Amino acid sequence: MQYLLLIHGNAKSEASADDWQAFFKSAQSSGLFQGGSALGERWLLGDQTAQPSDQISGFMQFKAEDRAQVLKLLEVHPVLLHGGSAELCEMPVTG
Repeated sequence: MQYLLLIHGNAKSEASADDWQAFFKSAQSSGLFQGGSALGERWLLGDQTAQPSDQISGFMQFKAEDRAQVLKLLEVHPVLLHGGSAELCEMPVTG
């Protein structure tokens, strides 16, 4: 199963470069991490009455047999450790 983590930009304190480096080392060695990125400028397309999701500052993608594997890895995610939040979304398999 694939999972998308939407990272909110609401951490109560800023994670250090060491925090991020430790997390990425753990994520990459787990074999679950599929990539991700910070998000930059946004453009609202289509119906202009929708609210843009300014609170989402980045994303990460994971592939795991079981959601529990991803949740275990995210126990040391820097944003979560610094009082912020994120949304873990299951990406349904199609085709």
